[in-house]
Amino acid sequence: MHRANGFDGRRRMSEFDFDLFVIGGGSGGVRAARVAAGHGAKVAIAEEYRFGGTCVIRGCVPKKLFVYASRFSDEFEDAEGFGWSLKPARFDWATLVANKDKEITRLEGLYRLGLEKAGVTVMAARAELIDRHTVITQPGGRKVTARTILIAVGGRPVLPEVHGIGHAITSNEAFHLDELPSSIVIVGGGYIAVEFAGIFHGLGAETTLVYRGPKILRGFDEDLRDGVMLEMFKRGIDVRCNAEIAAIEKGWSQYSATLKDGSVLEADRVMYATGRVPNTAGIGLEAAGVKMGENGEIQVDEQSRSSVDNIYAVGDVTDRVNLTPVAIREGHAFADTVFGKKPATVDYDLIPTAVFATPEIGTVGLPEHEAREQYPKLDVYKANFRPLKHTLSGRDERMLMKLLVDGGTDRVVGCHVMGADAAEIVQMAAIAMRMGATKADFDATMALHPSASEELVTMREKSKAPVKAAAPAKPRRRKRGHDETA
Repeated sequence: MHRANGFDGRRRMSEFDFDLFVIGGGSGGVRAARVAAGHGAKVAIAEEYRFGGTCVIRGCVPKKLFVYASRFSDEFEDAEGFGWSLKPARFDWATLVANKDKEITRLEGLYRLGLEKAGVTVMAARAELIDRHTVITQPGGRKVTARTILIAVGGRPVLPEVHGIGHAITSNEAFHLDELPSSIVIVGGGYIAVEFAGIFHGLGAETTLVYRGPKILRGFDEDLRDGVMLEMFKRGIDVRCNAEIAAIEKGWSQYSATLKDGSVLEADRVMYATGRVPNTAGIGLEAAGVKMGENGEIQVDEQSRSSVDNIYAVGDVTDRVNLTPVAIREGHAFADTVFGKKPATVDYDLIPTAVFATPEIGTVGLPEHEAREQYPKLDVYKANFRPLKHTLSGRDERMLMKLLVDGGTDRVVGCHVMGADAAEIVQMAAIAMRMGATKADFDATMALHPSASEELVTMREKSKAPVKAAAPAKPRRRKRGHDETA
């Protein structure tokens, strides 16, 4: 049955097998397929690995589960200050991996079920373009035609040209290691590297983070960058900036990573998180005439249309904003525009994001260095404090709240939080900011006490100058092994 207000199936071009063929079963592709089918289109989707894409299968979902696991070591330590006496706690990596796999399998099943219920033809196959309207699926070599084709194949980790790079793992393999390494070197300074440094350290591995730049988390607000790095040092993570690995060698029991300054790091594993590229190689885009950028990204307009007018692309494969909610919004907008008679574009302003380090950070709007370029008069409000929980736990950890305000209009243009539940706090702040909230609106909101987030509505004193980064503390080495004691 075709909806009267949506795609008119009676006008479907009979020479095509489908109205829409989606290549890639990640979040963006699945959303587009389901919405297009809901508008009355005949839809097929092909996925060569597992439905759910990077986020569900080997990205943000399993990573967040690992983050939760890594933070229990803190909870065990903190409990003593609240009167709890705990037996020595022991972590079992195999149990975590098995339970994670079970949850991912459940989620993949839900993705498949949702597609089937929507009437989408689901193909567990690799699909490659032959021309602008034809794909061939493998295995089997079946040729399928479609009036419209959507590319939603996401991205993949990329490894640099380093001697011995074949010995390194990426985030893909980190979720499936046979055992937890007692020590690990992680290369990179972005959110994936920082998050995995927190994960492995929290689970008991001696962790070193190596980054070629002067400071981790490039592009984030400077106070967040300084704050997270200081907390990582205080926890005992060895963060080495302005450092690069020249070679990796496999020894009898460990790997040796030689830095360009000649120093050597030895660890059970070496992991790279130095970037991702669009997963466009080998899917026939050239044969179809689709234009791509220097990194293999599909070039699209604001309606996600490529240089070939019936081929579209959404998600990380376009290298616009590489976040799962963005891919979902792009997929939905595409389906509404092409099949729902509801033209839609995606607004990329005020996208909240988080880094699930420990402590985590959440941010929405402009970082201070960009806000100062856009707003001649910028008011900065900051609160840096010890959370109430740690007055009894004794943990040396700070929390940061920061608001950036356009002094001309009083509108809040940036909100940055470092500390427990930062992501949850910033999601709510993003709603207010999208509605154009001013600092006066924040001030007029009654505080919820006692809570950390009340600082966002009680800050009154403007910061007169940027706070200089504190000198890194000397890393505190943790005991090797996997056992944790309270």
